[in-house]
Amino acid sequence: MRIGIDLGGTKIEALALDHKGTELLRYRVDTPREDYPGTIAAIAGLVRRLETETGATGTVGAGIPGSVSRRTGLVKNANSTWLNGKPLAEDLSAELAREVRVANDANCLAVSEATDGAAAGHHVVFGVILGTGCGGGVAIDGTVHAGPNGVGGEWGHNPLPWPTTDESPGPACYCGKFGCMEMWASGTGVARDFLQVTGRALTTRQIVALAETGDVEALQALDRLEDRLARGLSNIINVLDPDIFVFGGGLSLLKRIYTNLPILLPKYVFGHEADAILVPAKFGDSSGVRGAAWLWPAQ
Repeated sequence: MRIGIDLGGTKIEALALDHKGTELLRYRVDTPREDYPGTIAAIAGLVRRLETETGATGTVGAGIPGSVSRRTGLVKNANSTWLNGKPLAEDLSAELAREVRVANDANCLAVSEATDGAAAGHHVVFGVILGTGCGGGVAIDGTVHAGPNGVGGEWGHNPLPWPTTDESPGPACYCGKFGCMEMWASGTGVARDFLQVTGRALTTRQIVALAETGDVEALQALDRLEDRLARGLSNIINVLDPDIFVFGGGLSLLKRIYTNLPILLPKYVFGHEADAILVPAKFGDSSGVRGAAWLWPAQ
């Protein structure tokens, strides 16, 4: 049995899979925000509950909104900031008396979809998370590629390519830089951009709903989002050239991006050819927790 943990800023989800990838049980609890010991206890409690109710012991993998430094073993780059600087993998392993593998949640998305999801059978998979923030992860032959610095696929903290005068230097990002992709190609970014352009303070959900009614300003906001996505993803193609892009997060539900991005991408990709496949995640919000379970290969 494999157990996957998806550690988010507001909830912790745990999933048990059998050796074929069939879901056995799933539970979710609120994240003890700003409480690191409580977070460890909550994860361990979920694992023990799954094992008690299935009568089996499982391997454990966890996806987190950050990464583990190979140099120090400590969490870094997590927007759940109480995790940063903590030996999460070590502490979970000690609490559960077994090795716990920890990876970035976007990498878990990529692994999940490469294993038995929308990207199954593809060699190089780039997972794109378009949610409150903007993240990315890489799977090669179904295995996470995090790199020696643990930041493989982190396109959200690269600058928006070829910014216009209105886009430069761009809004300040929590990472300390300006104009990061996360500040443009995310739910937060769409709402901020819409307010700046129109003076109307709406949520991204409201903007999308307005666009569906034909509201010109809302449609223009989505046009800007897609052009910025195309610029950002063109850099991924220029550097990595993945076989397929798999999209997760709330903005991945925008059906129009799968029609419009293939038209926009050749404008920005070197050589003006962009034949990568673009698809929504097969498992949706469950991709991260499934990918965490798949951090362990079949026994």
